[in-house]
Amino acid sequence: MNLIDGKKVAASVLEEVRKEVLELSTRNIRPGLAVILVGDDPASRAYVRKKKQTSEQLGIFSQSFELPASTTQEELLARIASLNADERIHGILVQSPPPSHIREEEVVLAIDPRKDVDGFHPVNVAKLAMEDPTAFVPCTPLGCCRLLAEAGIETAGANVVVVGRSSIVGKPMALLLMRKGKGGDATVTLAHSRTRNLPEITRRADIVIAAIGRPNFLKKEHISQGAVVIDVGINRIEDPSCPKGYRLVGDVAFEEVAPLCKAITPVPGGVGPMTIAMLMQNTLTACKRTLPG
Repeated sequence: MNLIDGKKVAASVLEEVRKEVLELSTRNIRPGLAVILVGDDPASRAYVRKKKQTSEQLGIFSQSFELPASTTQEELLARIASLNADERIHGILVQSPPPSHIREEEVVLAIDPRKDVDGFHPVNVAKLAMEDPTAFVPCTPLGCCRLLAEAGIETAGANVVVVGRSSIVGKPMALLLMRKGKGGDATVTLAHSRTRNLPEITRRADIVIAAIGRPNFLKKEHISQGAVVIDVGINRIEDPSCPKGYRLVGDVAFEEVAPLCKAITPVPGGVGPMTIAMLMQNTLTACKRTLPG
């Protein structure tokens, strides 16, 4: 069993970005990322802090806006409009989930597709479906593809089952794996919580992508000998024996599934670090697309 080290791959991606940002700086060009947080959710606040810290370490211009939970839809949209017009900012991200009174669909639509480094705007979703290389791809599935490539896992002709149909991971993951060319050409089944006979379906897979958001959901009866498993899930389980009172587990019951696998990502330390790394890469790409020629 080969453990796919997301921390190591993410560090490699970030180093690539850092070098390009440094090169751009010699031409007085600096990529810029703005992150907006509405409310005071502790987990979201930690994510925003990590994104800002990573940006600054790479030399990316970073702005974070921590808005009160009372922020109105109109106030948030006005902030986005201001950032759309700001030439220093190449990427805009609104941390999800926002408070319940915020209509997230409108927020996504308000972001300039050219600055949509999350890849959630319908323009970028359509471009991904049409295999347009100018699409911004959601960071987590993009990171999963990079992990597969770095681990030397061949996707061409592979039978892949994606478990989870969210617009953030499941659907774009399936589209990426189906696209023509390197890192694609897979035969993809998109399964979910309502899928009948799920173990029978996942056992036929060469590669299983677990993104259903349920702790330890996939067990040994779901996985065949020699399969590759990418576990996207990050779930908190109460555990008084841990210093924080909880521990993080994936959507896969790691201890019983790992011995069956050709390769598997751990949780934490697998897909998680890749999400921020690919966000930084998308921000760099957005900046480069504004340059002449």
